[in-house]
Amino acid sequence: MVDQHASHATAPTSVGQPAIDAGLRAYMLGVYNYMAGGLLLTGVVAYGAAASGLYQAIAGTAFIWIVLLAPLALVMLLSFRIERMSLGTAQLTFWAYAGLVGLSLSGIFLIYTGASITRVFFIAAATFGAMSLYGYTTRSDLSRFGSFLFMGLIGIVIASLVNIFLASSALQFAISIIGVLVFVGLTAWDTQRIKEIYIEGEDAAVAGKKAIMGALALYLDFLNLFLLMMQLFGDRRR
Repeated sequence: MVDQHASHATAPTSVGQPAIDAGLRAYMLGVYNYMAGGLLLTGVVAYGAAASGLYQAIAGTAFIWIVLLAPLALVMLLSFRIERMSLGTAQLTFWAYAGLVGLSLSGIFLIYTGASITRVFFIAAATFGAMSLYGYTTRSDLSRFGSFLFMGLIGIVIASLVNIFLASSALQFAISIIGVLVFVGLTAWDTQRIKEIYIEGEDAAVAGKKAIMGALALYLDFLNLFLLMMQLFGDRRR
């Protein structure tokens, strides 16, 4: 990983460092604001679609595949085309993605009780907050864990696909446990990575688009952590 802070060493400590710290704080606040806004939109859409019957109406139709696959297409679009997008287009794509994810996840309000969803949300939020704070403040280099975490993530995806056919509750339990550990680690690693790619002196549009991509990474970390914890601790409706 390239150390984006190397150029800061030549700046005068008495003037440059406070400016860097203030800029970094503002940048990270922007990342967390985007992330929180995306999660709020996802939650509102998910609840609204379940409560209104919209999700139930489309769940048995071919349209559900568009709802499930469209978020993946938007993530790919952001990942590979954001540099060519305007800041406004990137923001709109992020909000559209968060809304579509909410629609695709509406089923959790039909599967799990509202009380358990709320309980697990706060557990996931506390876990995420603690690990993100650790990633932001630690002086340890977490990049050495990146390859291990990525391999763990790939393993979870493959095991989940296999379990679609096996339908093994024991395998699903193992996937959930390992998945929680992987996304706990990814939360700290992504936070440190987002902090380290911060570059002073970039124009507002570039910084804004980097904040969106950072928010997307943390959004996915939190969302997956929450969903895996729901499988472990959620109370199903009877």
